[in-house]
Amino acid sequence: MKKLLLVAAFLLSGCVSKPEGIEPVQNFQSTKYLGKWYEIARLDHSFERGLSRVTAEYSTMPDGGIKVLNRGYKVENSEWKDAEGKAYFVEKPDTAYLKVSFFGPFYGSYIVFDLDPDYNTSLISGQNKSYLWLLSRTPTIDEATKKRLVDKAQALGFDTSKLIYVDQTPVK
Repeated sequence: MKKLLLVAAFLLSGCVSKPEGIEPVQNFQSTKYLGKWYEIARLDHSFERGLSRVTAEYSTMPDGGIKVLNRGYKVENSEWKDAEGKAYFVEKPDTAYLKVSFFGPFYGSYIVFDLDPDYNTSLISGQNKSYLWLLSRTPTIDEATKKRLVDKAQALGFDTSKLIYVDQTPVK
């Protein structure tokens, strides 16, 4: 029974670990991070497969957590898909290491490991290196910035050859 309880506790806590070599941004200011971000590139996952024009919007919740609203356009159905979640800091509120949930008690890692000083671009990892997002405050970024971020991710062990560059052109 004791083993079963330990396994259940592990499963309910979710996977909020940090991949090897990935260090969260320190001196993180969540209030500066709030607002809308555009997904520039990502590694493929079933929950985002086929989506373009993907955005993430972050806002504060009364309990101190962060509300997450992800939105993307499914071209084959000509419809928008939304996913609402919540995020909480794993360590201190000035360390960009959060756990995020879209499905009840199940959490995954959300680690901001690169963030420019003006909070205009960021690199995000999940609990392992098969999760990677490049976000921007604008629908596009210049090639030099994109290259710097992709090169950094590659140097840290992400398979950047599999990145999907997200179409952010407006839906007509």
